[in-house]
Amino acid sequence: MSNHDAVAGQYDRDGLLAAIETALGRQGLVPPDVTVDDLAPVDEFHVGGRPATGHLLTQLDFGPDAHVLDVGCGLGGAARLAASARVDRVTGVDLTAAYVEVGNRLNAWVGLDDRIDLRVGSALDMPFDDGSFDGGFLLHVGMNIDDKARLLAEVARVIRPGCPFGIYDLMRVGDGEPDYPVPWADRRELSHLGRPEDYRAAAEGAGWTVGAEIDRRAFAVEFFDRLEAASARPPLGLHLLMGPTAPMKIANLAAAIRSDVIAPVELVLRLR
Repeated sequence: MSNHDAVAGQYDRDGLLAAIETALGRQGLVPPDVTVDDLAPVDEFHVGGRPATGHLLTQLDFGPDAHVLDVGCGLGGAARLAASARVDRVTGVDLTAAYVEVGNRLNAWVGLDDRIDLRVGSALDMPFDDGSFDGGFLLHVGMNIDDKARLLAEVARVIRPGCPFGIYDLMRVGDGEPDYPVPWADRRELSHLGRPEDYRAAAEGAGWTVGAEIDRRAFAVEFFDRLEAASARPPLGLHLLMGPTAPMKIANLAAAIRSDVIAPVELVLRLR
């Protein structure tokens, strides 16, 4: 099995659209009468969910007419937030075909299918022409990609010079290793955590200027504190994506952040 197949298999889930529809129904919501905000609990597969996405997007000066790229788009939650609030069009790319198929259906449910296009593809070899986009972002993607230099060079290829790109990834900030499974890897072989300096070096080598670097560990700890204090798990949530091992994956992730092994970090880049 190739690494691409292994990563896609990590995230693949049968019956995902039906599970989302059932969970919405338990909350009294019936597609297509759902909103972008209604879908947020399941389509923001990263630490901090919708608030984390919003925080990253505020660091990027996309114009209202911009066409931006969502690398590793998953179900397209960040793309839907960007298209509904900030930019004209979003194109996403993700290895997991099931995510792309479901994400495009969710786009139709919320009336954004004319402005968002999610496609199956690799972040290391994207099916786009040079200079296709006015910027972009990736959220919790690099942990599955060993070659950060190739990743950021490929992103640089499809972004126009002078445009911004935002990264929100879990990065190694201390010694040790998370316990597995975690949300991005059931086993150690699928995990490729990098340090912030690894990302900076890869970015600069690919022609990016590195601007802001923001450690979001405190935000993440507060997020997990609230999650653990919740009295009940809502019907719609990331457990639909992670399956029966979701509690273990979340506990291992939270422990690794609290022990300063890893932290979510934002990087804001601009292509020279």
